[in-house]
Amino acid sequence: MANQIKSSGEDGLALQVTKPARSAGLVEEDDEGEATFLAKVRVFSFDSLLLVVGLDSLSTEEVTELVVSATQDTKSIYRAMDATMQIAGNGYQVQLPPAEDAGFDEGDRAPCQAAPGILLISKAGDTVGRDASRLADDLVTIRREQVI
Repeated sequence: MANQIKSSGEDGLALQVTKPARSAGLVEEDDEGEATFLAKVRVFSFDSLLLVVGLDSLSTEEVTELVVSATQDTKSIYRAMDATMQIAGNGYQVQLPPAEDAGFDEGDRAPCQAAPGILLISKAGDTVGRDASRLADDLVTIRREQVI
């Protein structure tokens, strides 16, 4: 089951993303499981979709291709804001400053998919959420093709 968007105090909304963040290379750990690297990220917001990009992981051209694809598919684009990966409990969370722009609220279920250097967070539920989930799949495919 997908994690829920949560309040992170003054930092706004966040999502627990431990496994996807590891898979995407946005966090790294030593042999004891201690964090040795937490990526600086930028969060792009679209209707029912958030694209989290590691700032040191993708070229400008790669980010542009993903953002243009998401914009054309959703016919929307909102704020993009820098954010942080953080240690939270026994794992990691990502801050999502523009989440409300994309229609996310605290408590929303938010499936998260990973590809090298990125996370895609879609809003679960209605038809728009299903469309966002399909778009997230498409963007994962685009990203994987970029790194081949």
